[in-house]
Amino acid sequence: MTEAQLSTYQRWSILAGAAVLLSLAMGMRQSFGLFQPAILHDTAITTADFSLATALQNVIWGVSQPFVGAFADRYGSRYVMLTGVFIYAAGLLLMMAATTALVFTLGAGLCIGLALSCTASSIAMTVSSRSVSAAKRSVTMGAVSAAGSLGLVIASPLAQTLITTAGWQMALIGFLGLVAVMLPAALFAGRSDKIEVAKSSEAAQTLGAAVQSALGHSGFVVMALSFFVCGLQLVFITTHLPNYLAICGLDPSTGATALALVGAFNVIGSYVCGWLGGKYPKQVLLGGIYIIRSLALAAYFYFPASAASTMVFAAVMGSLWLGVVPLVNGLVAQLFGLRFMATLTGIAFLSHQAGSFIGAWGGGVIYAQLGSYDRAWQAAVVVGLIAGCFQMLMNVRPPVRRETLDAMPSAA
Repeated sequence: MTEAQLSTYQRWSILAGAAVLLSLAMGMRQSFGLFQPAILHDTAITTADFSLATALQNVIWGVSQPFVGAFADRYGSRYVMLTGVFIYAAGLLLMMAATTALVFTLGAGLCIGLALSCTASSIAMTVSSRSVSAAKRSVTMGAVSAAGSLGLVIASPLAQTLITTAGWQMALIGFLGLVAVMLPAALFAGRSDKIEVAKSSEAAQTLGAAVQSALGHSGFVVMALSFFVCGLQLVFITTHLPNYLAICGLDPSTGATALALVGAFNVIGSYVCGWLGGKYPKQVLLGGIYIIRSLALAAYFYFPASAASTMVFAAVMGSLWLGVVPLVNGLVAQLFGLRFMATLTGIAFLSHQAGSFIGAWGGGVIYAQLGSYDRAWQAAVVVGLIAGCFQMLMNVRPPVRRETLDAMPSAA
């Protein structure tokens, strides 16, 4: 069936499934920083171990994403999403049983990283983009990304409450309950596999040719490198903000409230970014997000942290958090079409996750060596401003495919 032949129920069930899957996968993952103080207290795991596991999670997520995307493009998204749900559960069980750095890294690093490749933004945006017309694609991806933000509003308070009242292991059991909800969501979202991609010149293109075309496109390269900085900034915040607040002497609940506020404001920000992406140049909007984020980071860390400043910072960052997702995916669809969208967004996401590794691990190393996060946030601000400027100037002309050139009449 084609996108136009979907019933209202079929379309909404696919989009709702994608939103729930994205919401819970990202909500739990972004709340892992709340576990750090309790895990460090109860086990032999150190701050460096925790940071390394989180960093490896991001690397594994990024490295596996192009391959997971290629599998989804070829065989369908349903099997990918269902597999990811079970791997997510296995990762949480390993984390719960962990008393050493190795076991914790296998759970939080390897398993959760693989699971996110199968359940998070790249697959959710691919599913969503196939379910609507091109005219509605940007705003729909923004809406799904916005709904996906609600997971942090649920997961963060749930984790902090259970950690405080029953211990971090019980909090992970609570997360297993959320994973159970992801299972039917994957089944609903997987119905998008039955939708045929509209025929176009991209239909005759092979996967290898599509990848070669993307890597040879200057705009795609600039977007991917800027996405590196996006990952660096966001994962630095989610991994180290709770510990930074503890160092500043603030109540542990401040970190949980801040992360929940990020999720709440992200609902508005993601939808607005998706809506704007359908009306204005996506590359300019992306560059603006990176620049504003960097200025917000500079303002927050320059002044002494307080509960009030943390809430304002969380609201600003939340407004810009996942708003990049519909814009990046929209640019990939605009440049290269839908046929290999999961693969190409996976390649861009690999760059994002390389930045995430630096944000998580590098932040921990800098703090361990210098006893302060100052150099870490200063570096994040500088590279963010540079990335924002280059992103605004990226080339957004679709590549001319070889088969198109061959079909053009030669000059007499």
